[in-house]
Amino acid sequence: MTDECLIQVRSDADVVLARQQGRRLAEQIGFTSCEQTLIATAISELARNIVRYAEAGEVVLRMEHLKGRPGMVMVARDDGPGIADISQALQDGYSSSNGLGMGLPGTRRLMDEFEIASQPGHGTIVTVKKWRL
Repeated sequence: MTDECLIQVRSDADVVLARQQGRRLAEQIGFTSCEQTLIATAISELARNIVRYAEAGEVVLRMEHLKGRPGMVMVARDDGPGIADISQALQDGYSSSNGLGMGLPGTRRLMDEFEIASQPGHGTIVTVKKWRL
């Protein structure tokens, strides 16, 4: 595996693939088994949102360095309906699909950095980063 990979996401099988690729890259970077699980969980949540809300999109996984520390960047992007109220979507317990409402807020808690850009009718881009200690 290289330092970056792109996974097209259209189905649950693609969610599994993104999770596996993310875990593999996290292992290469030197994250602990526990950290690998957190990263894989975040990737699953982001990729699952693509399938559920946008039907198709992509997940990009790559290694980066910050002040000599290695880390992993995950970007989930789609051209779906977008998010009308990002602050509401980031509230614990909120769900627009009768789910548990843990996806975006839970992902934000698992990662060291979290950024979301979305506009109704123009899709969503979520970028998360995890740095190795």
